[in-house]
Amino acid sequence: MSEDTRDIEALIDLMARLPGLGPRSARRAVLHLIKKRRQQLIPLAETLARVGATARECVTCGNIGTADQCDICRSEKRANGQICVVEDVADLWAMERGQAFRGRYHVLGGTLSALDAVGPEDLRIPQLVARIADEGVGEIILALPATVDGQTTAHYIADQLPGVTVTSLAQGVPMGGELDYLDDGTITAAFKARRAF
Repeated sequence: MSEDTRDIEALIDLMARLPGLGPRSARRAVLHLIKKRRQQLIPLAETLARVGATARECVTCGNIGTADQCDICRSEKRANGQICVVEDVADLWAMERGQAFRGRYHVLGGTLSALDAVGPEDLRIPQLVARIADEGVGEIILALPATVDGQTTAHYIADQLPGVTVTSLAQGVPMGGELDYLDDGTITAAFKARRAF
């Protein structure tokens, strides 16, 4: 690596670490950005710096935004007594794209996994239990992955919530499926066909 291209190679290396990009794709993306530096590279760099300085996790649900509490948690229209529990922020965003759910969310930050040494104390389950009393929640909708870890987490949460209606997504979510990869119609169908857990 020459002195002249050190920063460019460092950018390519950083881009290659992003999900879905390998070294070749990162190289092509960086070359494209450099060629279009005024239209794309400079605005991208400015936006990345701004988001890096302002992005934070919602103190209530775990969503990502630029305020201490996200728009969904602040909206009184979303306070309908339902909380949809998801594994990750990407799942929350997938649900919002489908517009099938108009309540509030709770992001766990993962699923229980004995192999990865992730226990209940590593997830945002205690915060969920606290929210139920604070927000007058009548239904918890478990929108967790249809994997062994996802279902283990769902059963654990259901056991922690006596006296609350606990439902889970039904039709449309394939076994082993991840919510972020499902189309909007599948997510909508799964919400409409949810059942008691």
